[in-house]
Amino acid sequence: MEEGNLAKWLVKEGDTVSSGDVIAEIETDKATMEVEAVDEGTVAKILVAEGAEGVKVNEVIAILAGEGEDVSDAAAAGGGNGAAIPETAKAETSEAKKAPPAAEATPKPAEKATDTGAAHGKPVPDDVRAGPVPTKEGEKVFASPLARRIAKAEGVDITAMKGSGPKGRIVKRDVEAAIADGGAKAPAAAAKAEAALAPALATGPSTDAVLKLFEEGSYELVKHDAMRKTIAKRLVESKQTIPHFYVSVDCELDALLKLRGELNSAAPKKDDKPSYKLSVNDMVIKALALALRDLPDANVSWTDEAMVRHKHADVGVAVSIPGGLITPIIRQAEMKPLSVISNEMKDLGKRAKERKLQPQEYQGGTTAVSNMGMMGVKDFAAVVNPPHATILAVGAGEQRPVVKDGALAIAQVMTVTLSTDHRCVDGALGAELLAAFKSYIENPMSMLV
Repeated sequence: MEEGNLAKWLVKEGDTVSSGDVIAEIETDKATMEVEAVDEGTVAKILVAEGAEGVKVNEVIAILAGEGEDVSDAAAAGGGNGAAIPETAKAETSEAKKAPPAAEATPKPAEKATDTGAAHGKPVPDDVRAGPVPTKEGEKVFASPLARRIAKAEGVDITAMKGSGPKGRIVKRDVEAAIADGGAKAPAAAAKAEAALAPALATGPSTDAVLKLFEEGSYELVKHDAMRKTIAKRLVESKQTIPHFYVSVDCELDALLKLRGELNSAAPKKDDKPSYKLSVNDMVIKALALALRDLPDANVSWTDEAMVRHKHADVGVAVSIPGGLITPIIRQAEMKPLSVISNEMKDLGKRAKERKLQPQEYQGGTTAVSNMGMMGVKDFAAVVNPPHATILAVGAGEQRPVVKDGALAIAQVMTVTLSTDHRCVDGALGAELLAAFKSYIENPMSMLV
């Protein structure tokens, strides 16, 4: 997350909040996240208005006055334009209070951390902000927001420093010392040099170049929202960095549809409502998960250093929502009964359309299913969504002529296409995976044992 929209304030200036209270809602490209207070105090000033778009990570959005602190002084010290508190009114927490800050844990994507300080011996209000914690070799690097801001502005690698604050926390004086001796700039400079050598992603013609091709007044411009921008970026990255390979197969559905009907008829009822109602897509999810269980070499993700072989099949399912797509994930789908998969999918799909999913419910996964059969699409090829190495595109089931025992017959047939990252799932392995999937679809009782 680089920026978000401040969708709604749940507090107003003058309100008292405690740690854990939900104070605002941040709208990301995929969901609306609740922001919890990480400390107690009084809301002295709201710096970013409700409905504001493009609020950057680490931008100050509100000021909290601490216990015994004058609210008006806190508000005045915080400024009024959403910018950071003036440096003349700041000092490190460790120097002012000799104690660690209120929030040491890694924030969630839309949570805020606090950075308190002192000026002229007087406490300065906490600022509420969104800020990811830097890491080094997977371990958190504790640093105050002020230290992180200075390091970023000066091009200093904060992960290369040793902190002198409480519990090794990196504070302002550590960053200033690193800047003075230049010792921590080398990694940052190397990273910049590497980035300069990396090929730029194609962006296509400019807006002006496109609009010149059309008569003025013959169109209207619809501004991209955050979701559409993210989808565009990820699709371009996927197509430019992943060597796609495609394998298709036809699956007969008659046995599956018969079993599905029997299972739905046998569903126990509560208040005259069945406890589950299976869809063909639920059975596709299960079949793909079992196929990946049977062929663990295909249940992988690519990295430059190693192949990541997953222990479970976490199946993402593409869901169309206003403005784009989101892919909620059925975790450990190979181990779950069809009824559980069905009910989980209904819940995830409903909350996806309401933009109420949590990041852990749509991030990650080991594969994905994109089903356009209900739209009448016969077959298509989907784009692999990293870190996945595979995605299954499912077409519509329809009656087709088939040959059985040398005679022409009619069967319900569905075409599926597997897109793979050829670096880790080549054609032969992809064909094996599809063969296993087809076997489960055409012999659906095997999914129940």
